[in-house]
Amino acid sequence: MDLQKMTTNKWLQLAIVLTAPMLYVIDIFIINISIPTIKANLNASDGEMQLVVSAYLLGSASFLIIGARTGDYLGKKRVFFWGMFWFTFTSCLCGLCINARQLIIARFLQGVSSAFMVTQCISYIQELFPNAAERAKAIGWYGITLSIAAIIGQILGGYLAETHLSIAGWRLIFLINLPIGIFSMLMIKKYLIETERVNNIRFDYLGALMLAVSLGGIIYVLSIGREQSWPGWSFFLLIFSFLLLMMFLVVQMKLTKGNRTPILDLKLFLNKEFNYGLMAVLFHFMLHAAYLLIIAVFLQSGQGVSAISCGMYFLPHALLFMISSIVASKLLTRWGKRVLQTGLLIILISFLLQLCLFNEKDNPVCTMFLIGIYGLGNGMVLPFLLNIVLNNIALENAAMASGIFSTFQQIASALGISIISGIFYYKLQHPEVAAAYVPALRLTFYVDVVCLMVVILMLWRLPGKLGARE
Repeated sequence: MDLQKMTTNKWLQLAIVLTAPMLYVIDIFIINISIPTIKANLNASDGEMQLVVSAYLLGSASFLIIGARTGDYLGKKRVFFWGMFWFTFTSCLCGLCINARQLIIARFLQGVSSAFMVTQCISYIQELFPNAAERAKAIGWYGITLSIAAIIGQILGGYLAETHLSIAGWRLIFLINLPIGIFSMLMIKKYLIETERVNNIRFDYLGALMLAVSLGGIIYVLSIGREQSWPGWSFFLLIFSFLLLMMFLVVQMKLTKGNRTPILDLKLFLNKEFNYGLMAVLFHFMLHAAYLLIIAVFLQSGQGVSAISCGMYFLPHALLFMISSIVASKLLTRWGKRVLQTGLLIILISFLLQLCLFNEKDNPVCTMFLIGIYGLGNGMVLPFLLNIVLNNIALENAAMASGIFSTFQQIASALGISIISGIFYYKLQHPEVAAAYVPALRLTFYVDVVCLMVVILMLWRLPGKLGARE
């Protein structure tokens, strides 16, 4: 490793590796705002559009840990470059799809490629910044990048969805990754250092495949089976998927006992505080992913807000999220989980106010304010759930626990899109009637409040202070 190059160019290299999480997050938010437009252009069903969102998250979740280990085995620069290449390529595939089924498959492959790309970012931060103070600053830039990416995705999604050129605007949502990806690959080749390889690594490809197929089957049934009034095949597929998921857990248990390298190290699940933390992660990301999608659909299809205006409605949400997360990071060491509990209370207030005030008539100031309040509360919760999960884990298990956290986060988001958004669409019997969106939205708010209560309960069971891990 060229230490001189690493020292002189480390902040430039940080900027390069941050393109991965930036693109990944942009492609989450950019599609949420564009769902109604894509649905109309591809003549897709609501269930198919749920799958377009959740397939991306599922592909990422299934291969996150393998992606991280591949970087250790082959070298982080090589894996980062090819992860960026395939992410760019699959983004173009998404932009060229002619029907919803093709887009679902392309989005899954895009999610898989993101797992190999994004996992190298945090690893590079550890490599480039051995000094604790500089590393903390670099991680801070990582958090800021995620917030900025959310803002870009929301605004860009609305703008491009309404762009009318020789190419349909919704296709540009994916094709815009092409110039960014090419530029990033050139910078990777020229400036990024290669890392040392670790040869004694084994890969649980079978586990990743079993996880993807089992969860994919469950999510497919929840999204499409509902639309088709639960035909016989949906029950058979659901039973098969649950059995495969149980088989996956058995295989993971055997690998854990044999000191192999499973996707999920089940030894960590013997720690009850770790389980409480994961339950909080599961229910919080379920409600969060579903909320962002449902509100975007409600505003555009229920209130007649344009796509570009819808993106602007989320601007206060992103800005307040960024501000509150910065403030909360300074309070976390002293106040521990109370910071997160305060954020959850703010989210609850936001939900109750939206439940009472949202109707078929568009009130931009009120809507932006209440969505912004949600962002304010969420900025005190979402970035720090990992701290809570890792707080009761021994230092030598922190890397595996972080991998499990990230996997659960993506799975929870995909399940939230399938389950909570499915409830929304099930209640929405007449999507052509604007007034029909209000009771559907209110029902999902009740579900969100229940999820929020579970998160509050899980945090209540955890230790209050954030102590040093041993």
